[in-house]
Amino acid sequence: MRKLKNSWNKLSLVKQIIIGLIIGIILAVTIPETAKPITILGSLFVGALKSIAPILVFFLVMSAISQHKSGHQTNMKSIIVLYLFGTFIASLVAVIASFLFPVNLILEASAENVSPPGGVVEVLKVLLLNIVDNPIRALYNANYIGILSWAILLGYALREVPSTTKIMLVNFSDAVSTIVKWIINLAPLGILGLVFEAIATNGISSLLSYGKLLIVLISCMLFVALVINPIIVYIYIHKNPFPLVLKCLKESGITAFFTRSSAANIPVNIRLCEKLGLDKDTYTVSIPLGATINMAGAAVTISVLTLAATNTLNIQVDFGTAFILSLVAAISACGASGVAGGSLLLVPLACSLFGIPNEIAMKVVSVGFIIGVLQDSFETICSLE
Repeated sequence: MRKLKNSWNKLSLVKQIIIGLIIGIILAVTIPETAKPITILGSLFVGALKSIAPILVFFLVMSAISQHKSGHQTNMKSIIVLYLFGTFIASLVAVIASFLFPVNLILEASAENVSPPGGVVEVLKVLLLNIVDNPIRALYNANYIGILSWAILLGYALREVPSTTKIMLVNFSDAVSTIVKWIINLAPLGILGLVFEAIATNGISSLLSYGKLLIVLISCMLFVALVINPIIVYIYIHKNPFPLVLKCLKESGITAFFTRSSAANIPVNIRLCEKLGLDKDTYTVSIPLGATINMAGAAVTISVLTLAATNTLNIQVDFGTAFILSLVAAISACGASGVAGGSLLLVPLACSLFGIPNEIAMKVVSVGFIIGVLQDSFETICSLE
């Protein structure tokens, strides 16, 4: 057992996760009922990540801002522009793909217990209200916009305090980061449970009738992740972008795929930035911010499902309206929550551009829930911070 443990510890985390993934698939295919209790491993892993992420963001950002020296360049303006630009381009790609490969939907199912926003103004209003949310409630509800705003304000307020107080903040930040490392080291078990649950519960039969829709959605997301994003990276760093892009996909993509949550992936991305040797003052703010506004995958989902609805209802869409849809989808995607299925509730908002009744739009949402196992997984990868 000791030799087995030593051999296991010598493997990289990525290799350990792949082994967990393979075991999860085998168990789901061979003994789904007997091995059903292992689903708790996935729930515990995702729950632990989601629980620690708000505290991690709060202390990292507050500590980084309080330690920030005047004149130190963080490039946050450029990062925010890139987030918004990338989300818009992803939406535009989805619109073009939907015109080239039109999809029809079977609108029979109904979505219950969901409340879509009433319009773009409402989405922006919610974002603004989240900024001034009660800080305790923001931490409790994992409202990252609110957490960021209060952490930044407190960080600036603490810039003039004695160095001993700043050291204490750094110690708290390091302690939370250590807990995150402990949780991430359990990722192989978590991924095992998650992949088992996904296959044992849903299988692939429910996805076959929506094959073309899934192909369009996933193709758009992969095109954004493997073509558009590398081009943006190349323009910015003037070097071959693929080593960096592939490393990010390898290190962060697996957990993003199976947790299906940008919020849960925050600790993973922060650890990746640390391994890449990036500026802590920048990534401690940009990563949690990206989990909120860098929503290329969500923009793709909103655009493709909306145009699938218009095609099903024989609504003619001209280029100008399609371009407006790209803008609306990009803006709306920034209001998508960083949890599984967060983008689907924004589909009725985009459908309203074409006069599609809310009842029908909610049936489109229900289609999204049916294919959500794959759609949401690839969407989260596409929106990697």
